[in-house]
Amino acid sequence: MKTLAVLVLCSLAVVCLTSDASTGSQPADNPAQEGLFVEREQASAVVRQKRAAGELTLTQLESLREVCEANLACEDMMDTQGIIAAYTAYYGPIPY
Repeated sequence: MKTLAVLVLCSLAVVCLTSDASTGSQPADNPAQEGLFVEREQASAVVRQKRAAGELTLTQLESLREVCEANLACEDMMDTQGIIAAYTAYYGPIPY
């Protein structure tokens, strides 16, 4: 009985492997239709938006830090959660 179960499992594995190999070796007609690729313009727009949202210079960060150091609660939050989270919590949106 154990031998029969092992043979059935092995035959299923062989069938699965051969069916994956036969379908995987055929090239897709249009890879963009599968959702793996996006147009270059769309990708660059997403990357630009993501970069533009969080770029602050060291001078700007230092100025935020100086403002936040005047308030002890803000300074404590700055040490645990970061300067941007602390500044926005106590003083609102960043003016830059």
